[in-house]
Amino acid sequence: MRIRVLSGPLMACLLLAAGCGGGGGGTSATPSTAQQGFPYTVHNCGVTTTYRRPPARAVTMNQHTTEIMLALGLRESMVGTAYMDDAILPEYASAYGSVKVLAEHYPSQEVLLSAEPDFVYGGFSSAFDQSKGLGRDALAKDGINTYLNVENCAAGPVTTATDDEEITTIGRIFGVPARAKALTARMDATVAAVRARLAGVRPVKVSVYDSGTRSAFTAGGAGIGNNMIEQAGGVNVFADLNKSFGDVSFEQVAQRAPDVIVIYDYGDTTLASKKAFLLSNPALKDVPAVKNKRLVVLPLTSTVLGVRVPAAIQTLAQGLHPEAFR
Repeated sequence: MRIRVLSGPLMACLLLAAGCGGGGGGTSATPSTAQQGFPYTVHNCGVTTTYRRPPARAVTMNQHTTEIMLALGLRESMVGTAYMDDAILPEYASAYGSVKVLAEHYPSQEVLLSAEPDFVYGGFSSAFDQSKGLGRDALAKDGINTYLNVENCAAGPVTTATDDEEITTIGRIFGVPARAKALTARMDATVAAVRARLAGVRPVKVSVYDSGTRSAFTAGGAGIGNNMIEQAGGVNVFADLNKSFGDVSFEQVAQRAPDVIVIYDYGDTTLASKKAFLLSNPALKDVPAVKNKRLVVLPLTSTVLGVRVPAAIQTLAQGLHPEAFR
């Protein structure tokens, strides 16, 4: 993890077919852009954009943005995707299979522009690399609107409410607010069910291990990972780290003595290797999580703002409080 616009009459015809020669004496069942909630102005990570109609040629960069789009039923609005960390969720596999994969990681400027997107949705700041001509300002000059997942620029702690806001905003941008409302309601219901199971439990001390051999790259208190731990009946021992992620020494991990270590599974380092490293690390030999081999695994895509967060909270809660789920 250490880690041109189509416009004018053609676009109007694509989006508002009834206004381009449809029958019925000038009437149509297709809502106008005003009825869909346009124009709609979004302030996103320092960039302000006014949408007068839904994007029609979107490219998603990073898996969690791709799955949000597919969960909202927006496959027909996508012309490309890039950078997957995990297998696509089974319920979106068919739709995802019909979207062109532009690159294994991030596409070059040339490849991205060849898809003729009118909207690029990035999951991480690295999606908009200025040095590669993919900065948001540069894309705007090519007539391409952009949106960055708000976990990258949130002013305060990121929570499941922030996740709802992310999905709600994307739903508004694409003119499908009702779909977004239904999706967030289902997600909120999953979290509420978990919280009900955990009523009265004693919080468990938790540390996240993302990666690292000389130091531990861990989840701090500012990202969704911290809130997920709280919602799952835990306490993040590095919640005082005032950022989403940061490095801490293994001696610090030992001092804070987590009862459970959550491993983020992704990348070239295998899960088996990460487990073996933690369990054999001399600095961690007296840590309760290591002594009792209490390791919970989450795929990376489940630990960032997206549709997987509620299910990940449930998985985490089951690992922290198995007795509550028997």
